[in-house]
Amino acid sequence: MIFADLNSDLGESFGAYKIGADDKIIPLVTSVNIACGYHAGDPLVMQKSVALAKQYGVSVGAHPGFPDLLGFGRRNMNASPAEVKAYIQYQVGALSAFCRAAGVKLHHVKPHGAMYNMAGADYKLARAVAEAVAEIDDSLVLLALSGSEMIRAANEIGLPCASEVFADRHYEEDGSLRARSKPDSVIHDEEECISRVLRMVTEGKVTAVTGKDIDLRADSICVHGDTPEALAFIRRIRETLEKNGIGIGAF
Repeated sequence: MIFADLNSDLGESFGAYKIGADDKIIPLVTSVNIACGYHAGDPLVMQKSVALAKQYGVSVGAHPGFPDLLGFGRRNMNASPAEVKAYIQYQVGALSAFCRAAGVKLHHVKPHGAMYNMAGADYKLARAVAEAVAEIDDSLVLLALSGSEMIRAANEIGLPCASEVFADRHYEEDGSLRARSKPDSVIHDEEECISRVLRMVTEGKVTAVTGKDIDLRADSICVHGDTPEALAFIRRIRETLEKNGIGIGAF
C-alpha cells in the first residue's frame, strides 16, 4: 500500500494580523510546519499552534526562515552558511521550548521560503541546514524538496530526511519550484491540483512548466496555509487519496 504525509505551513499569524485557517486545516493534515517568529508567527501563535497540533495528534515541525517579516521570508538574503545554521538553531530552539512545555515531541524541521529554495540549490547552504538540525537532535527529520541538495546533504551526514512535493506550486524542469515572481507559479485550480498530486504520489512524476515530465519522490505533500484555496485543496486531496487506496500518515 502507498502511504503519503499531508503537511501544511502554519502558525503564520503575527500580533493583530491573522493569516490562514489553522484551526480548520490542522485537523485535516498529518504534519504541520510551524513558523518560528523570523518570517512569521510570534510566541503566542507558536504556543497555540503546538497546542492545536497536540489536540489533533498531528506531527509538529519547526519552520525556520530568514529574518524577514516584511517579505514573509520569501526574499533571498546574502547569508553565509554559518549565519543560516545559527538562524535555524535559534528558531528550532524556540519552538522546541513550546513543544517541551506542551509535552509534545518535535518531529521535523523544514526551512521556509527563500531559505528553502536557496538551500535546495546550494550545497554549502544545504549542508549548513542539515548540520544545524543534526547538532540539535539527530533524530529529527529534515523535510526538504524532493531531489534537492538538502536531501543530498542529509543523506551524507546520516540525518533522517523526507522528500516533499507541492500540491499548489508549479515546477521548473530542474525540479525546483517556479519563482513566485513569475506567472503561473501558484496553482489555484482545484482539479489541476488534485490530478498533479495523484500522479506525484502514484507515479513519482510531475509535468514541469516546460511540458517535460520530471521524476520526484513524494513522502510528503505540502499545501501552503496562506494560499486562498488551502482548505478546499486539503479536503479534496484527502478524499482523493483515500478513494484511491492511498494511506495518509506522518512520514
